[in-house]
Amino acid sequence: MQEEILSSLEEGVLAIECLKQQSHVQFIAAAARQIASCFQAGGKVLVAGNGGSLCDAMHFAEELTGLYREKRKALPAIALADPGHMSCVANDLGYNYVFSRSVEALGKPGDVFVALTTSGNSPNIIEAVKVAKDLGLLTVAFLGKGGGKLKGVCDLEIVIEGFRYSDRIQEAHMTAIHIIIQMVEKLLFSEQESVSSSLCHVS
Repeated sequence: MQEEILSSLEEGVLAIECLKQQSHVQFIAAAARQIASCFQAGGKVLVAGNGGSLCDAMHFAEELTGLYREKRKALPAIALADPGHMSCVANDLGYNYVFSRSVEALGKPGDVFVALTTSGNSPNIIEAVKVAKDLGLLTVAFLGKGGGKLKGVCDLEIVIEGFRYSDRIQEAHMTAIHIIIQMVEKLLFSEQESVSSSLCHVS
């Protein structure tokens, strides 16, 4: 058992290490800039995923609406996870439309839609991306396993490759998400904090 544990830990480390690839670093920077610009323009972020990726979507949203590392104003983000809505749409229209209907209801031009799917093939995420693009939202995809059907579709994408199972991919996704939030806070609030700090030292 100890060998299996160590092997799994090594896989987890490798998943995070892959984020050092230049293309992944560029994705993190670009996503942070676009999300920060969205907030500055009065827009919001919508996030969707299935299963563990839905949990990651909720994690992403709460770090923005709540707090991450420092106290600052709340940032508008919504994880598309309302069970009433999802059961209604799944029952009446089919599960493939649970997220696209939310995007249709809530999305505005200039907002950002974040899609989390380790396969890139989730039909309900694909439908949501289609609606988001039609409505003029910026689309950001967190993918794995080669990217699937969504590879090359969204405005920004990251594809975590080389892992058979979703767990390692989701761990890399969540690390990237945390760093994106860190950079968003830096872009939106670091200048404000510097000004406040300098005023505090004026005698």
